[in-house]
Amino acid sequence: MAELLPGYLVVGSDELKSSHTIEKMKTRLDASGMAAFNLDERDMAKDPQIDDIIASLNTFPMGSEFRLVILRNCDKLPKAVSEPLVEYFANPSPTTVCLVVATTLAKNTRLYKAIAKLGAKAVISCAPMKAYELPPRVAKMAQAHGKTMGIPAAEALVSRAGENMRMLDNELKKLASMIDGPEITLADVERHVMRTAEVKPWELLNAVAARDLTRSLELLKLQPAKSEVRIWSLLVTRLRELIIAKSLDARGQAGQLASTLGVQTWQVKNHASWARRWKMDELLEALSSAVDVELALKGSRDGELALQMWVMGMCRPQQRRGR
Repeated sequence: MAELLPGYLVVGSDELKSSHTIEKMKTRLDASGMAAFNLDERDMAKDPQIDDIIASLNTFPMGSEFRLVILRNCDKLPKAVSEPLVEYFANPSPTTVCLVVATTLAKNTRLYKAIAKLGAKAVISCAPMKAYELPPRVAKMAQAHGKTMGIPAAEALVSRAGENMRMLDNELKKLASMIDGPEITLADVERHVMRTAEVKPWELLNAVAARDLTRSLELLKLQPAKSEVRIWSLLVTRLRELIIAKSLDARGQAGQLASTLGVQTWQVKNHASWARRWKMDELLEALSSAVDVELALKGSRDGELALQMWVMGMCRPQQRRGR
């Protein structure tokens, strides 16, 4: 069993990861059978009695290898509370484990630095995952509920339920209890999960770039009201990115796309494969026709229809695609 540090900072807005970290430590304490005598859990936003807390931290465990003190909501502790904790961590009790839990805590604060000095693993990051990392994580989370799940189904769940990991886990639990088969499919998600999250515009951009007509029209209808001009602008930007991606790919330089556009690699990881679904003249034609769409959006009652027809024109049938 790994040796415990006297203190840990559990920091980040991923509630599921944070709660798993805390529960894992509680489970280790439960193994002693004396958890009731060795657990002190406090909400620092409501109960910052620092003298009592320091006394608890310095109390010897009863019938257990360690005592566990959990301090939640430590994001904005007043100096009168944080400073005694900083002093404590300078010489902590070797038989107490203190979990300091916060959604955000700057690295330049004295409390952060004091805990970080306790060891290389003292700071446990619970930062939210990037959008592209979520579907694989959700698919893996389904296994904890006794089901398998493909990436398309996981993507649909994230799109419908949002990016909060606890909410996603709750939806997986609900789906697992409703479905008899071994796999949670895309159809299961579409049938049983209501859309509560606002559709992100880049989901539409990705569908158009992939020339998925059905998905593009579905997502276009779900965009917020009066967002047509913004959607048009974002699609124009995506077309320009695809033109650059196709040009670089033709020269064998697709790997230079991120640096050329001045973005992170993960932001354009699919651009080259999407660009290969288009002929260059199709991309240029779509960009040229954007001028007429802009005029319709700004000076016509048919702007919404013009945007829809433009999207439909870009998402051409498979047989018309090419390099």
